[in-house]
Amino acid sequence: MLASASTYRKALLERLGIPFTVAVPAIDESPNPDEAPADTAVRLAEAKARAVANAHPDALIVGSDQVADFQGTAIGKPRDAAEALEQLRAMQGHTIVFHTGLALLDARSGRCRRALVDVASTFRQFGDAALQDYLARDQPYDCAGSVRIEALGIALFTRVASDDPTALIGLPLIRLTDMLIAEGLQPL
Repeated sequence: MLASASTYRKALLERLGIPFTVAVPAIDESPNPDEAPADTAVRLAEAKARAVANAHPDALIVGSDQVADFQGTAIGKPRDAAEALEQLRAMQGHTIVFHTGLALLDARSGRCRRALVDVASTFRQFGDAALQDYLARDQPYDCAGSVRIEALGIALFTRVASDDPTALIGLPLIRLTDMLIAEGLQPL
């Protein structure tokens, strides 16, 4: 089971060829006071999985959350085009870390495996006209940091570094496969 409303995470999980259903968790995704962005990502991933566990007591539940970290500050999804442009302007020439928290909850036992997969992403320098063109073409308003990496957003970067490239899209499949195997579920 996937505890997420994200179409991106759903498409990623479909790659593994494991049958699953989707349940949308109802949780407050606000960071706790003084909580580091990486801690927020892991906490919310587990909270999403646990939020749907009562309705699915026999399921293995996948929860995931991503927080963009710009110099220790969490960068969320933009409210509108103006905020998206402001985010992209600020991040130019800097390396942002996208923290992707992952949780695999066995609802029967209550055991939860957790992981954090980081992606260091270095932004190019662009003028406002190019950034506005990107925003008009990609419409990344549902993405942390206003970046849709699986589309035109890849052009925003000079470098992307991670040991799990799917983490930047929102669900680290390499780490999830490790967890599924540990739970006795073989994707292959």
